[in-house]
Amino acid sequence: MCIVNKMTAMNGAVTGMAVWQVDFYQRPVCDRDGTPLWELCVVIPDRNFQTSAWCVQTEANSAWIAARFAEIGTPPGALHVFRPEALSLIKTAGQAIGTTTIATRRTIALKRYLQTRAAEYIRIDGFNADLARTYDPLAVGRPAPVPLDDGLQGDRWRFASLTPEALDAVLARPIRFKSAPEALHPLRLGLASTAQIPGIVFDAGRRSLHLARWIDRQLPVAIDYIPGQPDGLVLEVGLADRWVLATFDDTDVAAAGQLYRERRDTAQGLHFLLIRPDDSDMTYTGLWLLQPA
Repeated sequence: MCIVNKMTAMNGAVTGMAVWQVDFYQRPVCDRDGTPLWELCVVIPDRNFQTSAWCVQTEANSAWIAARFAEIGTPPGALHVFRPEALSLIKTAGQAIGTTTIATRRTIALKRYLQTRAAEYIRIDGFNADLARTYDPLAVGRPAPVPLDDGLQGDRWRFASLTPEALDAVLARPIRFKSAPEALHPLRLGLASTAQIPGIVFDAGRRSLHLARWIDRQLPVAIDYIPGQPDGLVLEVGLADRWVLATFDDTDVAAAGQLYRERRDTAQGLHFLLIRPDDSDMTYTGLWLLQPA
């Protein structure tokens, strides 16, 4: 059984090598037997295209997803997936149509669509109020943060901040590992020239190259300051993984951590992570612009 529900879709099939943001997961809507239905949602932001299709439990597999992809149109340049539980099925379906799948939390258009869909389920036959009470369209499993291996620990670290101009100066320097998406540039976010963009600076000595390479492979997303006993810095990476960068119980550092959080909120979540061998400012090993997603 396949129930296709076109929402705000374009007329006809989609053409061109666009990026598709995709989700496939159970919703608070059930079939006649009371089994939750699966829903495939596809959003193509630069085509103003969004569509969804229902699938029964017994047909929820990669072949079914690939068939729905074929109905949409020309295979995309890539599939973007934010939900860990959906990644394997969508990746296999993508391979069937010759498309790469990228795991990323930055699927803003899809997440907005899923929130809109969640409000519409109550009007669909099979809506289950009990399931809806605990349903969160954006929730993913979040494992407990894991401490870094001793071989990845830096010599020291500190909270820091840079103005947009100072950040551009750092970005202009040769840095082996660097990630600065255009969407996260301060000007793109509309930040004032006087804004203080917060960040974390690690002086990692001889381990700086090893640490920067490891962080780059993890696909860093954000660094959270977590008050507690002790306080800590948690690095969010990939789709849901978390690593403990540092712990501390110093009141002055905790105050700096609180300022870091306030500045991050003011800067629309923008912050940075900088890895360098030492504090001479002669050499930088890694720099990433980050934002919660």
